[in-house]
Amino acid sequence: MNTIDRRQWLKTAGLSSGFTFLGGFGAFASQIEKSNYFEKSSIAKLNSNENPYGPSKAVREVIKNSLDIACRYPSMVLHPLVEQIAQKEGVTKDHIVITGGSTEGLKAAGLTYGINGGEIIAADPTFQSLMTYAENFGATVHRVPVDKNMGHDLNEMEKRITAKTGLIFICNPNNPTGTLLDKNKLRDFCSSVSHRTMVFSDEAYYDFITEPDYPSMIELVKENMNVIVSKTFSKVYGLAGLRIGYLVARPDIATRLKKNIMAMSNVLAIEAAKEALRDDEFYKFSVAKNVEAKNQIYKTLNDLNLEHQKSHTNFVFFKTGRPISEMMTAMEKENVLIGRPFPPFNDWARISTGTMEDVMLFDKALKKVLS
Repeated sequence: MNTIDRRQWLKTAGLSSGFTFLGGFGAFASQIEKSNYFEKSSIAKLNSNENPYGPSKAVREVIKNSLDIACRYPSMVLHPLVEQIAQKEGVTKDHIVITGGSTEGLKAAGLTYGINGGEIIAADPTFQSLMTYAENFGATVHRVPVDKNMGHDLNEMEKRITAKTGLIFICNPNNPTGTLLDKNKLRDFCSSVSHRTMVFSDEAYYDFITEPDYPSMIELVKENMNVIVSKTFSKVYGLAGLRIGYLVARPDIATRLKKNIMAMSNVLAIEAAKEALRDDEFYKFSVAKNVEAKNQIYKTLNDLNLEHQKSHTNFVFFKTGRPISEMMTAMEKENVLIGRPFPPFNDWARISTGTMEDVMLFDKALKKVLS
């Protein structure tokens, strides 16, 4: 792997001031500060695809009981989690890379395969964290517009592959569109192009897929292909604030990625993740609540005759017909926070599922704003 020299590191050390994470920490923070969200429980925070029900009661107890070891470095409690995840995914512990949320894993991959002019191919729009981070280190990103159904245009993405292509990024189900690739086309694509370059499959929303027997691309990792899969505890497990996720990759690839892990996770997050994997009752509860809230969102959109995408995630992408920057302001006045703009779909909004109380507030607010 190429080494980052001191000059380049100093140049990029202040990335946070200009870095855009999910559209920008700055944009996200300003919306929260403006609304004083943490002081106003009446606000429906439906802009970040979080699980409002977590952590589960069992996980909360584990977190409290782990405070006495919070003074220790996480290495002392990490190994059992690695073993637990390896057993869950059907791989060895050498396939697993624990990360600070799946986002750190995406960034590590972006750095590893994009540094100093490496080329990355991705859909547009999609989750940008891997690409924007890689660009900070000299990567070239080829963004391929989604197709007419707002899904990945796999044929066009494959056409963009050259000898310089270091990685192809696939977020499936896709954020922000919520679309899901045909499972056979996805497997064939990943299997084929992995002989030419690395494939990264972001499966942050995998747990919300409603299609039966939909495969994880971990299947291809088990076949020793050039495939990396990211998973997170932020969504269905409700641990977004604790920052823990993981990558699954062939051991030699995992070893390479580990060299670019910087933040890592923490003792409380690791202990919480262990319990979350055991808490099947809460897992099923989260999935069911997501379906319930999503069906209510569909009803609201149907009542207003608004075009929207069937979603395999914990959010819905829908057409408002108005500039989203204006919609964000108007909805915030009604105590509802919605997703940021996702060019080129600047009149489409992304709305997270939230609690039933949240989505009913969304229903009332949207009907008022669009009346």
